[in-house]
Amino acid sequence: MARKIRKLRKAEVNYITIKATLEAEKKEDYLKLALLTEKFKRAVELSIRLQLKGVKKSEGVKEVSRLILNNWWYSDSAWDYAKMLRKGAERSGGNPKHIHLKSKFLISKPKENENGNRNVRINGLKVKIRSNGEWLNFKLKTAEKFLPIIFEAQKFKYGAQVILKDGKVYIHIQVPFDVCLRYYGKVNGGHLYAGFDLNSDRINMVVLDENSIIRDVKVEHFPEVNSPGFSRKKAKDLRLKALACLLDYAYHHGVKVVFFEDLGIIKRRNGRVTTSRRGNRKASNFAKKELFEVYLVNLAGSSKLGRELAGNLGLDVHSSSAFVIGWWGLSSLKLTNTPKNGNS
Repeated sequence: MARKIRKLRKAEVNYITIKATLEAEKKEDYLKLALLTEKFKRAVELSIRLQLKGVKKSEGVKEVSRLILNNWWYSDSAWDYAKMLRKGAERSGGNPKHIHLKSKFLISKPKENENGNRNVRINGLKVKIRSNGEWLNFKLKTAEKFLPIIFEAQKFKYGAQVILKDGKVYIHIQVPFDVCLRYYGKVNGGHLYAGFDLNSDRINMVVLDENSIIRDVKVEHFPEVNSPGFSRKKAKDLRLKALACLLDYAYHHGVKVVFFEDLGIIKRRNGRVTTSRRGNRKASNFAKKELFEVYLVNLAGSSKLGRELAGNLGLDVHSSSAFVIGWWGLSSLKLTNTPKNGNS
């Protein structure tokens, strides 16, 4: 039976986030940072309102800088973060006007043609954060295994997010992925393929060989996340741990290439079509850490075909869908890598 060629795109992961804590050298520095994060929160909310009015980014960033932050780079980061929140609310059917941030944080993007970061400078274990024309001083603390990566990343451009929570200061450093590979790169000599079906309460993985023959099936269940009142943060943690567990299993059982459903276009239970770039990025980040080749497959029709094939395959519906995703991905990959006959 002829099948149409499925869209297949390689997942791009440009950075890995390393989390660390910061300790203020002076209490005054902590208090000034708290004020700065409060201003950044207000800047994001103002940016959303300006975007809803149709204000262009160049004018909006100037306005945010003039009224609140007095810093173009912080204002530019606030504008981009506001855009992400606004689009997310619109895709899910929410009203962006009702977005009100509770967390105290700030984001500082790197400049494209410059190394380092203009507002958050890391030098060894010392971190300086720019605030209203002066530098706030902090000491960086993290696991020893991450120190070589952080020291190396200081030679390149990096993004930074600073978060205040429960009286403590945390920093998320976006390190170029290539830098991480120099220290934690592992040789993946596998030859198998794996398809994943991601669901709210389970993740299904089916391992295939080059002939699309099923070699292994694994499922991670976490039904408690759908219980009323269950913490969204805990649910997220359980899902990511389950994904990490499956990827670790795949790595040690000869899997080289993994296929995820392309969450760029997904359907919610209410039938509404939306997008989830963050979902793609999180899944891809986990897989890239193990040096898999990661591809995203257009999953249109996979659930229907999965239900049809489940009985013959002897699998549950979700595992059958994982097989379909892996099968379509592998087939598309073969077609992509097959030379055209026109030149022969």
